[in-house]
Amino acid sequence: MAWDTEATKQKLLNAAIDEFAERGFAGARIQEIAKKSGCNRERIYFYFDNKIGLFEAALVQQLVTALDDVPVRGTGPEAVADFAGRYFDFSTTRTALARLTVWEGLERGYPVGAEQRALRSTGKVAEIQNALPSATMREAEDLLLTIVTLCNAWVSTPNIHLVLTGAPDLQRRRASIVRTSELLAQDTV
Repeated sequence: MAWDTEATKQKLLNAAIDEFAERGFAGARIQEIAKKSGCNRERIYFYFDNKIGLFEAALVQQLVTALDDVPVRGTGPEAVADFAGRYFDFSTTRTALARLTVWEGLERGYPVGAEQRALRSTGKVAEIQNALPSATMREAEDLLLTIVTLCNAWVSTPNIHLVLTGAPDLQRRRASIVRTSELLAQDTV
């Protein structure tokens, strides 16, 4: 029977995403990732070279998934607001990306996989510009940055909302992000 390389890589990535999201880069253990994936740890080094390569692959896969799975649909500020709401839903149901980017910022000091991530982000900026034809590239970039950071902050900084608003209210936060995004998008029209 032939070895399924892609399936093995995906098992390793899935285990790595969970481990890195939970423990960060420094706290994650290669042995634990191998154990959780059911794969030999040598496969990690074979496919990803080292722990840094595995972390980069995990983060890039999460970003690509987020940007590809949540398109901007329609036109006008309402389309951007709708995107923000759906991105919030994605962020709160699939928390690994927000957690991985926080760990990246705290522990790595530079963006891993920056070139590939920038290409995906450029595509999303273009989608925002298509929805808001009068928006400049800078305005579309700022909108995307604001939406992503607002949505990811809910996941990556859970204690802040506990202090500021008491018990977490997911629907209230979602509505606030949607409204904020729509108002910001109206400023570009």
